[in-house]
Amino acid sequence: MFGKKVTRASLNGSPYASNERLEVGDGLQRLTGELRRLGARQVIISSNLKLRLDGLPAAGQAKQLADPGVAVYFTLKGQPRVLACDKWTSAADNLAAIAAHIEAIRAQDRYGVGTLDQAFAGYTALPAKGGTQGGDWRAEMGFAPTERVSPDLVEARYRSLLKARHPDRGGSHDAVVRLNLARDAARAYFKPETEAAS
Repeated sequence: MFGKKVTRASLNGSPYASNERLEVGDGLQRLTGELRRLGARQVIISSNLKLRLDGLPAAGQAKQLADPGVAVYFTLKGQPRVLACDKWTSAADNLAAIAAHIEAIRAQDRYGVGTLDQAFAGYTALPAKGGTQGGDWRAEMGFAPTERVSPDLVEARYRSLLKARHPDRGGSHDAVVRLNLARDAARAYFKPETEAAS
């Protein structure tokens, strides 16, 4: 879990340092700062957080979401890139984790250990040719064209397929990218239905 140091005053007025949990605004500030230092352009942050008018996540939201995962799509030197994290239980921590990852990639380049191109070689925003790019999410997720599907079923299928397609388990990066795009397309398909119910 990520945190922030805050200076507080004790009862007698002397200052002391305290560690506190990150808020969404803190994670967003870290991420946008790292993206700016990296030179990222056309940034899109994808999450279940409510958005401000400028399209970025609004600060001050509930710390716990059903799906706190965050994906950041951007271009770097004209190339589409995506970084995603759902390891942590809060969106604020996932935002901060991506920021820390970008900081580490920048350090690699700065210290001469590798280049930015090498660091991003495994991260792409689009699947290889022939991928669904989210368009035919039913087929990508293994649903029949006439099968009755719900948002909960999509999420359950996504988790199951993600385990099977993960590169550490014999899958590939492209397969995970296609699955993520399909899940995003399915969520967009169901979004009007779920918003109308609320």
